[in-house]
Amino acid sequence: MSISDLQDELKTYVENVKKAAHFIQKEVPAKPKVAIILGSGLGDISRSLENSISIPYEDLPGFPVSTAPGHKGELTFGNVLHHEVMLMNGRFHYYEGYCMRTITFPIRVMQELGVEVLIITNASGGLNPDFEVGRVMLVRDIINFMGDNPLIGPNVDEWGPRFPDMSEPFDLELLEKAKLASKELGIGVYEGVYIGVAGPNFETPAELRMMRRFGADSVGMSTVPEVIVARHAGIKVIGFAAISDRAVPDDLKPITAEEVLEMAKKAGRDMSKLILKTLEKV
Repeated sequence: MSISDLQDELKTYVENVKKAAHFIQKEVPAKPKVAIILGSGLGDISRSLENSISIPYEDLPGFPVSTAPGHKGELTFGNVLHHEVMLMNGRFHYYEGYCMRTITFPIRVMQELGVEVLIITNASGGLNPDFEVGRVMLVRDIINFMGDNPLIGPNVDEWGPRFPDMSEPFDLELLEKAKLASKELGIGVYEGVYIGVAGPNFETPAELRMMRRFGADSVGMSTVPEVIVARHAGIKVIGFAAISDRAVPDDLKPITAEEVLEMAKKAGRDMSKLILKTLEKV
């Protein structure tokens, strides 16, 4: 593909982002300042929204459709704890066959809408042998092991710099608020590094050993592209990972997607409380 073709493709992409944002602005009177991406099996928090308005993905111009299990596929807008919030109930993954720009299309829509804080959740395997299944890890940092990057290609200068800084992928002030929230609620949390992989297969024992030596505490198939684009956009990010299975090579057992979803739901109850308590402090 030529540079000219890439530029034309990007022009269409930008137009579609703006069309989707304009559609939302017509349907939703309030402007969301906080967005929450709900990972696999983590949809409980949507019940906390007041005066909610839901828009299915298929109704949004240019918006992709989620095919992953446990992902509802709609945006919900409403108010919670004096915040106007946008919930993304269902994300997109590299393993679904989407390119990185498509995966992060919703983040660009959030940027166009004026979102300032992004709360990312996910279900992930616990690489750290001290991590218990069903608990929550606050994400301190990420490792991009997906083999791709959503910022590759021509840069859209109005959206962010060509070479964005990633020295603080997760906002340290928000991280401290989340830790304080966990203490006030009496919910023990871990803190660690999340490594993102392409999937869709779960990892081999050798891969898990390598990731642990890289310094990763949990592993999953999402989050990394969204964090990169959010930071490129100047959006502050905080991440919550539900430890859904043990990804420890010397204690590895066969795992299914259904089992991951079940354990993510278990951790999701504490995660919802943590997110709401953290929002009280934002």
